[in-house]
Amino acid sequence: MKRVLLVLVIALSMAACSVKGAKNDITDVESKADGVEVLYFYGKQRCATCNAIEQKAKELVATVFAEQVKEGRVAFKSVNITENEALADKYEVSWSSLIVVARENGKESYENMTEFGFSKARTAPDVFKKGLEEQINKMLK
Repeated sequence: MKRVLLVLVIALSMAACSVKGAKNDITDVESKADGVEVLYFYGKQRCATCNAIEQKAKELVATVFAEQVKEGRVAFKSVNITENEALADKYEVSWSSLIVVARENGKESYENMTEFGFSKARTAPDVFKKGLEEQINKMLK
């Protein structure tokens, strides 16, 4: 019975991510420049948590990392999965996801922060922002 309930909760959570709300389409987000990119992947329809992840991440990058954004060392980009399938495949993304990518001297590493985002962006936005800020700072070093 517990397994059935768990499967039902997971299925409902995924279905909730099918609620309307998408914007900020971009078509080419791959960058070769050194620095950090915060990539928010989304589909046609998004839930309130999906929107919160995008909004809080975008807000953090624009405010806390404003100087690094001006220097071109940090960027935030919203990526429509259906219009950027190759990029979504590269990061193994199939639904709303938050990926932090670091590039240095032609090498790339990334951290998938999707689970963290879904657990904190709506219920504990300050914790979400702090965790994302720490990850970006770690990758900038």
